[in-house]
Amino acid sequence: MSKTAQLVMKIIGASLALAAVICLLIGGWHDLSVGCCGMKKRLSKKFGSEYDDYDDEQLYS
Repeated sequence: MSKTAQLVMKIIGASLALAAVICLLIGGWHDLSVGCCGMKKRLSKKFGSEYDDYDDEQLYS
C-alpha cells in the first residue's frame, strides 16, 4: 500500500471513531444529565441545613 492510501485510511478511521463518540454522547445525553442532577440533589441533601425539614409556614401560623 502506498503512503498516501495509508494516510487516507487513517484519516477515515479517525473520523469514524470520532463520529461514533459523538453519537454515543448524543444518545446518552439524557442519562448524563439525569446523573448530574441526581448528584446535585444527593449533595444538597447530604450537606443541607439541619432546619430544612421544618415547615416554616406552619410554625408561624
